[in-house]
Order: sequence, then C-alpha cells, then structure tokens
Amino acid sequence: MKQLLREHAEQAFAQELAALAKADDRPRPPNWKLSPQAVVTYLLGGKLKDGTVITPKYIGSRRLIETAVATLATDRALLLLGVPGTAKSWVSEHLAAAICGDSTLLVQGTAGTLEETLRYSWNYARLLAEGPSEKALVPSPILRAMQTGKIARVEELTRIGAEVQDTLITILSEKTLPIPELNTEVQAVKGFNLIATANDRDRGVNELSSALRRRFNTVVLPLPTTLEEEVEIVRQRSEALGKALELPAEPAPIQEIRRIVTIFRELRSGLTLDGKTKLKTPSGTLSTAEAIAVVTNGQALAAHFGNRKLQAPEVAAGLYGAIVRDPVQDSVIWQEYLETVVKNRKDWNDLYKASTELLKQSK
Repeated sequence: MKQLLREHAEQAFAQELAALAKADDRPRPPNWKLSPQAVVTYLLGGKLKDGTVITPKYIGSRRLIETAVATLATDRALLLLGVPGTAKSWVSEHLAAAICGDSTLLVQGTAGTLEETLRYSWNYARLLAEGPSEKALVPSPILRAMQTGKIARVEELTRIGAEVQDTLITILSEKTLPIPELNTEVQAVKGFNLIATANDRDRGVNELSSALRRRFNTVVLPLPTTLEEEVEIVRQRSEALGKALELPAEPAPIQEIRRIVTIFRELRSGLTLDGKTKLKTPSGTLSTAEAIAVVTNGQALAAHFGNRKLQAPEVAAGLYGAIVRDPVQDSVIWQEYLETVVKNRKDWNDLYKASTELLKQSK
C-alpha cells in the first residue's frame, strides 16, 4: 500500500467523521453527510457522548465558522477572504470533507485559468472522431459537483481573469450550466454549492464584478487574535506535520514556538507586544502558516543534523529564511530587531547569538 505524503481531510479524519455521523441526530440539508451543528463541531473540536474526541481543525471565532456553514446550507456560495496564511484553504477543504465527504472537487485559480477549467472541455480525439457527444465531454470539478450534489472549491478566485470569473454567474444564480454544443444543460442536484478563497492582498488584481460578488456571502478569516491562540495553532499543526512526515525529532518545545510567534506578531504589527518599541516591517507576510513552516523546518534540521530537539540554531535558520526575503532591505530590518529587541530579552541570548552569526555568514 502506498504511503501518502498528505491524505485528504476525509481520509485523515475518517474516524472522526464516522463518529460524528453516528451520533448526529439533527436535521441535515439535502445530500449533507452531517448536520450544520455537527460540521461546526468537526471544525472547532469537541467531545461526543460516546467519549470520542473531535480534534479542532480551526482555532478562532465560532461565529465565523457558523456563518460559513449556514451559508453553504442556502443557495449562496461562500467566499473565504483573508491575508495569506489565515487557513482559508484549510477551512475550505474541511468544510467540503464534512459536508459531502469529498474535498477533491477543486479548481486552482491562476492567471492562466480558462473558462473550460470552470465549465467543461472536450476529449478532442473523440470529438474529431464522433463529433460532440456526452462521451466526448470532459466535465470540470464544478460540473461534477453539480451532477452529484457536492461542494466544489475554487482556490485563489481573484487570480483568475475577470471575464473567466464571470463564468460562475449563471452557475451560482441559475444553478444551471448550459452546454450549447449538445443543445442541453446540466442542472445542479440538491446539495451543490461552491466555496471560493481569495487573498486579501490580491485586491485590485482581478476584482470580482458586482454581479458575481452578489452570489457570494463573504466570510473574512482574520489572523489569530491573541498570542496564545496563535501559539496553539502552530503547535497543533507542526505536531501533525511532524507525524505525517515521520520526522525523528522531539515535539517542538512550547517556549521555542512562543518565541517564533512573538517575533512574527511583532514584526507583522510593527510594534513590540508591550507597545513600547516601534519596529520596521519586512516585505514578507509572516503569517501563521509561515510560523508553522519555521517550526517544521527547524524540526527537520534538528532531526537530521542536530540532537533531535528544536533549539535556537534551528529556529534562527528558519526565521532568517522567513523574514529576509529582500536580502538588502529585510536584512537591515532583521538586524535592527535583533539589536533593539532580541538582545535585551531575558533568556533570548541563545537566539540572539545564533541569529547574528547567521546574518554575518550571509553577508
């Protein structure tokens, strides 16, 4: 049996989904595997009456997740909006897994995405041999979702050209996709809906038309509100990734995770946590996802080139890679932060030494 690097949500959490379905006695919308309340429990975590523990997939506002789930139970599509690293894709995948048991009906939006990617294309060998027919038709993930009453997903919607985006208007308003070549149409089966994600920093790239935006209910996923909330997110995700990658390293010490998250939050906001020192912000986003990557990369370094325990030298290497994107501007910002903040913090001397040494080596 092949060992998958990353299982889909419905595979990785199959036991939790099965336990929720068994215990779920609330009304379910047509073709939903779980009730809306059970979907929220799956996303936010909880404990069932039989003792089954549901691990939290998202740490944040319950109301945001309730709003997202309620939207998908209506005829409006869901747009998850936020800055990079706010778990938009993660939430989208888990919502689809919990609602229809299939998170794979996915379109990745890019500048090169064509209308055919959202609608349908053709098997051209068959098309030339037989002419237009249902057998020659190659349905898109969205068309397959319409036919089966499932959730379709579109990643990075605002990266797609505006004229291609508008292909979705008829699908979302009429719940119908015309196929003029066959003189027919596909009408969506109950349960069909669409989740799109968009990067807040892409505003102005390919703004949604007012007609398309009206078809979506927008839920903005914010960065974690508190330091402890972000620390817990990074701890959980890095621990799960470490297990999936089978890294022969100890779990990341919570104090190292807290230092990484503290640095990210301060440089993101341009202000130290105590509000006393203003800071310059680097060019990178320094998102929660990048903090998770710093921890995971540090664990890999520690596992294969260290003593299997995440320590200051591994943390420094990850921080440098995440913060110094512009070798000129960001290096100066990072060095200033080290001298004005890290150097003066109690018990941070090891990180200061490792980071300054790395900066010297990079010049």
